[in-house]
Amino acid sequence: MLVWGADRLVYGASASARNLGVSPLVIGLTIVGFGTSAPEMLVSAVAALQGNPGLADGNAIGSNIANIGLILGCAALAQPLTVKSETLRREYPLMFAVMLFTVLLMLDLFLSRPDGILLLAGLVGLTVLVVRLGLRQNRRDPMVAEFKAEIPGHVPMSRSLLWLGLGLCVLLVSSRILVWGAVNIARALGVSDFIIGLTIVAIGTSMPELAASVMSAVKKEHDIALGNILGSNMYNLLAVLGLSAVIAPHRLERLILQRDMVAMVVFSIGLFIMGFGFRGDGRVNRWEGALLLFAYLGYLFVLCRSVL
Repeated sequence: MLVWGADRLVYGASASARNLGVSPLVIGLTIVGFGTSAPEMLVSAVAALQGNPGLADGNAIGSNIANIGLILGCAALAQPLTVKSETLRREYPLMFAVMLFTVLLMLDLFLSRPDGILLLAGLVGLTVLVVRLGLRQNRRDPMVAEFKAEIPGHVPMSRSLLWLGLGLCVLLVSSRILVWGAVNIARALGVSDFIIGLTIVAIGTSMPELAASVMSAVKKEHDIALGNILGSNMYNLLAVLGLSAVIAPHRLERLILQRDMVAMVVFSIGLFIMGFGFRGDGRVNRWEGALLLFAYLGYLFVLCRSVL
C-alpha cells in the first residue's frame, strides 16, 4: 500500500504540475523527491502523534542508510550507474551541509520544537536552492531528457487530481497500519521503537525509492536513480525529523550519534567517492554496489547484536 500510494501520489502531482507548465527538471527535483519521501514523512508524523517519536527518528536515519546501502547497492547490481548530471554534482555539498546542520541540532541529545522549526525552514531553503540549480542547468543537463521521458504527459487535470488525492489517502491509511504493526512488534520483542524504526520501518518506507531507483537504472536513466537517493536523504533529515520534533519534542539516545549518525555519514562519504566523478563522469560499478549492499547487511548485523 505504501509503494502503490507513493507511486500514485507522484504520478498525480507530476501530471498536475506538468499541466500547469512547470518544467520537467523542477518537477523531478522537487515533487518526485517529496513524493518518494512521503511514506517516511507520514509514518513519522503518525508515530510522533501517537507518542512514539523514537520510531520517527529511527525511520529518518535508517531510511538514509538503507537508501545508500540497500537501494543504491541493488540499483548498481542491476545496472552499473554512470552519472553525468552537473545538478547532481552540486547536490553533494548540499547533502553534507544538511547532515552537518542536523548533527549540530542533535548534539544536546534533545530535539525541541524550535529545532523542528529550523529543520523545516531548512527544507524550504533547500527546495529553493535545488530549483535554482535545476533552472540554471535546465537546457544542458542530461536529467532534463530523463525526466521528460518519465513524467506523465497529456493526462487530464481531473484525472491527475484524482490520482493525487487517492494516493495521499492510501498513504495515510498504510502509514497508520505500519506504525501500529511496528509498535506492536517492538513491544513483543522487547526492543525500543527506535531499533524497529531503523530496521523494519526504514526498509518498508524506502520501498518507493527502491522501485524508482532500480527501474531507472534498468531503463539507463542513471542520473534519476542517484538523484532519487540524494533528494530523499536530504528530505528525510529535514522534513521527517522536523515534523517529529514539532509534533512531539523529545530526548535522543546517545547511541544515535555514536553509532547510527556515524554510519549514515560513512555511507554518504562512500556514495560521494563512488558517484561524484573527480576526473569525468561519476560511476558506481557492480562491485561497488555489492560492497554497499554487504556494508548495509553488516550494519543490520551490528543492530541485531545490540538488542540480543
